[in-house]
This record gives sequence, C-alpha cells and structure tokens, in this order.
Amino acid sequence: MEVKLAETRGFCFGVEDAIELTEQSLDESGPDRLVALGPVIHNKQVVQRLERKGLNQSGDIETVRAGDTVLIRSHGASPETFRRANERNLNVIDATCVLVKRAQNVVRQLHEEGYKVIMIGDPDHPEVRGVVGYAPDVLVIDKGDDLEEKIPYRERLGIVAQTTHAPSHVAEMIGKIAGRPFRELKIVNTLCLEVTRRQEAAVSLCADVDVMFVLGGLHSANTRELARLCRDEGSETHHVETWDDFDPAMVAGKTTAGVTAGASTPEFVIDAFVQNLRGI
Repeated sequence: MEVKLAETRGFCFGVEDAIELTEQSLDESGPDRLVALGPVIHNKQVVQRLERKGLNQSGDIETVRAGDTVLIRSHGASPETFRRANERNLNVIDATCVLVKRAQNVVRQLHEEGYKVIMIGDPDHPEVRGVVGYAPDVLVIDKGDDLEEKIPYRERLGIVAQTTHAPSHVAEMIGKIAGRPFRELKIVNTLCLEVTRRQEAAVSLCADVDVMFVLGGLHSANTRELARLCRDEGSETHHVETWDDFDPAMVAGKTTAGVTAGASTPEFVIDAFVQNLRGI
C-alpha cells in the first residue's frame, strides 16, 4: 500500500508546551501531588503515559488536597477556577495554550469596550467553557438555525471563535450574523494558525489518495474537524485513534492512502500506523 503523509500534521507548539510543562511539574512535585483538571490534551495515549508518571487527573478542584498542585490543562479554565484555587491555597501551574489565553483576553477586552460578545464554537468544549468566563453573558453559537432568536437587535457585537474551528465555518457564521440588524460589528481572529495549516494540508492531500486516515483522539475537536473537512472533499475518511482501530476492509480495493493527524496526536502513533499500513 502506498502511503502519503500530510505535509503538516501532529503535535502543535501549544500541545508540546503543555506536555513539557506537565512533565517538568511532575519532576518537581512528585507522584500523585500534581492534579490536572481534566485531560491535559485530548489524546488517550499521552494522557495514560503521564498518569503512569504520577499525574492525577481527578478533574475536580474541590477534592484536591492542601499542598497539592493544580494543573490547568491546555484548553484553559475560567477565572472562577483560578479564584477557587487561590481561596483553597493551592499551587497552580497554568498550561493553557497561548492562543487560548489570547482568546480569553480578547473576550474580556471586547466586553470592557462595550460589545456584546459572541463566540462561534461548541458550547460543550472545555476551551469554550473556559473562555466564556472572561465576560458576562457571552453568547455561544455554533449553528445558524437559531441566530434570529439569539442575536441581539441593533447591538454592538464583538465576535471571536473557538481556536480549532475551520475558517470556512467561521466565515459562514460571521456572514449569517452580519445579515442580522446590528449597530456595529467587531471581529477578532482567534483561530489557531497551526490548526488551519493542518486542515489545509489534509484537504490538499485528499485529491491524491483513494482513502484518508485521520489519527487522533475521538474526543479531540481539531481532529474531528480534520475528518469532517476530508469527508466534505468527497474522500472516504476514517477517524481512528491508533493502529488497533484499523480494519482491513477500510483499504479494500484501494492502492493509495493518505494519513494526517490532529494537533494532539504524538508522532509515535503516526509512525506506527504508517509502518503497519505500508506493510499491507
């Protein structure tokens, strides 16, 4: 089987920084004394490796023992989380991606400037749940069906987006918002360029292969978005975490396969998958 790799794929700098900071903090705090508030990144293999090194991922700040250290994962957290950690005299290590941190600051600034803040994103995603805490009553919208009911009439609107969203989707949503009556519209681009590059590389590869494989956590938003974009290109696409999820039927009758990976997928997962696929 001929295998072609997307030119840009796998770990981004935000994920690399979060893992490096976590490992450094584990060395300093000792096993079971570093508590992450949820998965550091959305990749099961990396999370399990960190747990074996002693990372506690209880995800509940109220159960952290006095003297332990709380790790804010790459997706960030709300100001309320930091306030509560301070009230309980917990040590805090902040592994928030710098681009997520920027989105948080932009939301706060837009509110201070008098804009009604609208975030284009998945309301259940941990990044979005954290970002919306930086201004009161942030309106989160991810589909155009309910715009008429939700968008305030003739207000000053400030728009940001979840960092992992596709530019095409964000542009579509901005167009729909702009079609409603508003007094002023301010748009701040909070999209992650690293994620966008991975999306562009995956879409470009689709034209040269018979089937696409997108590697990464099934709960990873940017990985799911990669798979969606490939399917939208008309490519047969399989989103799998590792080689263990592979089924020979996926390549039946195919001669060329494309492989890409989400921003939280480690290189060892990609290498193992590619080597096994080439061996078919």
